Amino acid sequence: MKQDESPKDSETPSAEEKEKETEAEDKAGGDAGSEEKKEGSSGKKKDPKDTQIEELTDRLKRSMAEFDNYRKRTEKEKSAMYEIGARDVIEKILPVVDNFERGLASVPEEAKGTPFEEGMEKIYKQFMKTLDEMGVKPIEAVGKPFDPDFHNAVMHIEDESLGENVVAAELQKGYTYRESVVRHSMVQVAN
Repeated sequence: MKQDESPKDSETPSAEEKEKETEAEDKAGGDAGSEEKKEGSSGKKKDPKDTQIEELTDRLKRSMAEFDNYRKRTEKEKSAMYEIGARDVIEKILPVVDNFERGLASVPEEAKGTPFEEGMEKIYKQFMKTLDEMGVKPIEAVGKPFDPDFHNAVMHIEDESLGENVVAAELQKGYTYRESVVRHSMVQVAN
């Protein structure tokens, strides 16, 4: 043994030697050790691909839910737009119905039964039947208790033959469309 070499130096490897040994071990038996490292690290850190897959899946699910909500909302809006349009058309037709009724009521007795009067009566009945099929119905008023949801009181009379808050006369007929009021009945209320 040489004198320069001390027993201490020969027994403890240097940092460079340690690195070389670890590299050699990794190369020689590397797969088993690296699998253990991956398993240990997977508990702590996720693979970036898995994270990206989860994010994209979440975004897809959210987009699908948003689209479904959008579809439902547009269907509701379409049906509401149809209802609004139908109500608007009905409101514009009701004055024509009123004029038909006024015209038929003003036919003199000597003209009743003439082909013209009968034809106008048939047209009016057909018109009312068509409105009824569409869901437009007249509001019953005369003799019924006053209901502010359906009636608009414009006059008040005292009449002992009628009860309290009973509709005595109908000045303008009201109509409903699919259970909602299109035009309130303009009425005269007793007592």
